[in-house]
Amino acid sequence: MASTEQRVAIVIPARYGSTRLPGKPLADIAGKPMIQHVYERALQVANAHAVVIATDDERVAQAVHRFGGECVMTSADHPSGTDRLAEVMAKIDADIYINLQGDEPLVRPADIDLLAEGMLIDASVNVGTLCHQIDALEAVNPNTVKVVLAANGNALYFSRSPIPFPREKESATYLKHVGVYAYRRKVLAEYAGIPQPMMENAEKLEQLRLLAAGYCIRAFQVEATGPGVDTPECLEQVRAIISGKAAVSKPTLADVRLVITDVDGVLTDGGIYYDATGECLKRFHVRDGMGMRLLEENGVRVAVLSGRDSTTLRKRVADLGISLCQFGVKDKLAACEQLMTEAGVNKAQTACIGDDSIDLPAFAACGISFAVADAPVYVSKAATYTLNSAGGTGAFREVADAILHAQGKEEVLSTATGYASVMAKMAQ
Repeated sequence: MASTEQRVAIVIPARYGSTRLPGKPLADIAGKPMIQHVYERALQVANAHAVVIATDDERVAQAVHRFGGECVMTSADHPSGTDRLAEVMAKIDADIYINLQGDEPLVRPADIDLLAEGMLIDASVNVGTLCHQIDALEAVNPNTVKVVLAANGNALYFSRSPIPFPREKESATYLKHVGVYAYRRKVLAEYAGIPQPMMENAEKLEQLRLLAAGYCIRAFQVEATGPGVDTPECLEQVRAIISGKAAVSKPTLADVRLVITDVDGVLTDGGIYYDATGECLKRFHVRDGMGMRLLEENGVRVAVLSGRDSTTLRKRVADLGISLCQFGVKDKLAACEQLMTEAGVNKAQTACIGDDSIDLPAFAACGISFAVADAPVYVSKAATYTLNSAGGTGAFREVADAILHAQGKEEVLSTATGYASVMAKMAQ
């Protein structure tokens, strides 16, 4: 049984400002502001003695008062959510503080109860959090934070990279970190004085500050969580779920029937070379060529889309037997839509690969988008997935392998018999 002597307070930070969704805490979901949904779910946590919303905006405070919630005003200048929580600590007395994000209207009270219970029964745990299992494809997305655990459930490390590294892909399993934290009062009191270590600055993950300082972070595993609200699209998905409507399912790699790829920076490393006659030369990777043929021979069309045009490029595409292509393109969104029409597929059945801002319209046109590993951060954020491979180093092959695995065609990649079934038509 959990101790009843320790007070647990759930603090829900709710900033009005949001780059992608201004006024997010007040977004209407089934007739209530989003923050009210989170608050009401927090009230269902049996181990909580207090639930309070922390905001830096009077508009949010007024909304909270209208639905009868408890609210405290905090500074707008806190560098992190943990610093904001430390300010709340001076106003709300508790032994354990749980930081529950205000953009999680689908949070399960049972998950938060599990977190509180774990802290209450084990005094050695300084900080608690949640995690759940994910697949290998989500693990390569840098926007998904991964965690690896010791046998007792303590976090060994958090990273935006896939950890553990899959030297043999079949042997790796991955856990996604869910950004809900429980802190003992002593930890919050000391937090501001803990120096930022190199790994926190590198990963941009504030929990690494605590790990580096020697604090124990216990991660409790739960079932996969519902979507949070980060973008207008996420908001619509959550509205559908809460209203009991069938949520629009997201495209998966199993659905893909067309892959559209950029050339410079994806099939090549972006370098452009000229010979003595002025002919443009490019360096392609042979594994990408193999990936294209493997897809084509297994029912997935490949299209090449480039803002440039050259004899070299056309020769490479012809050598690979790719018939869907457009060169010298200025409007990539329109070009993608035309290629889909030619291939007889829809948006949900189309994936694209890009490396820079010029490819963002293609990302918008396709159901699934991939950014190469060396793409700018703002391009990676716009993509569905970010690859492990940089442009020109086998990025397309990485996508091809993932699609073939998702569609149950692993044998053409991993067995001699499977490859023999398509080898006559292979080209690199």
